[in-house]
Amino acid sequence: MSPPAAHRVHVRDGFHWPAADAYLFDIDGTLLNCRDGVHYQAFHRAMREVLHIEPSLEGLQLHGNTDIGILRAALAREGVTGAGLDCHLPRIVELMCAEVLRNHEHLRPELCPSIRDLLVLLRERGKLLGTASGNLSPIGWLKLEKAGLKSLIAFGAFAWPHESREEIFHSGMTLARQMLSRKASVYVAGDTPADIHAAKAMGLPVIALATGIYSFSDLLACGPDACFACASDLLSLPLPPAQDFLQGECKHRPEKRSISE
Repeated sequence: MSPPAAHRVHVRDGFHWPAADAYLFDIDGTLLNCRDGVHYQAFHRAMREVLHIEPSLEGLQLHGNTDIGILRAALAREGVTGAGLDCHLPRIVELMCAEVLRNHEHLRPELCPSIRDLLVLLRERGKLLGTASGNLSPIGWLKLEKAGLKSLIAFGAFAWPHESREEIFHSGMTLARQMLSRKASVYVAGDTPADIHAAKAMGLPVIALATGIYSFSDLLACGPDACFACASDLLSLPLPPAQDFLQGECKHRPEKRSISE
């Protein structure tokens, strides 16, 4: 049974979720969920081929982490750290991306509720949409392509060479402002406490969607500017007229470009 609407929607007083010029969406747990194991197995294959060991990912913090953060944590348990890991990272990253590409037909992304409707609405209202994800760039784009969302996303910031969520969000913010203006307002949408904390560290407003493993209550406790059980609940709120959507610095539809890191 679904919780009452009052327990699925929270918006901070004075916060207007449609007011940004650009939005940075996390991928896994926010836009979509992949339960096929393709990405997961790529970690194992790459570490085995490069280092001839098979670290386990069991028990590691995966949700809200980055691919590089996961690699470092898994290999640290095997005693591979520092320079001993750094010299191998480029090859591990290359093999992970190649492995997901080789098996991309087996990717089975499931869109989070109403997420396409939200993206289409924002695009129609002239917003610039990007992704800021802990995925490696080719892996993130393959997931978006397989989910049918790639055409809606104009640019992306990913987990290589960046390692932390803060670095990724800063990169996404910088890219958005390069495409619009240095004063463009940028909001983050994510599904984990790590997304909320990183957005706050960057001074970016954050919208939390409880469509990953964390509950609405878990996310609300982290103090996001807005929190919803899913995009359906966000879209259930009264919307301002189209002309009032453009409340930020940039009141025009941005030229569509594709930038990835």
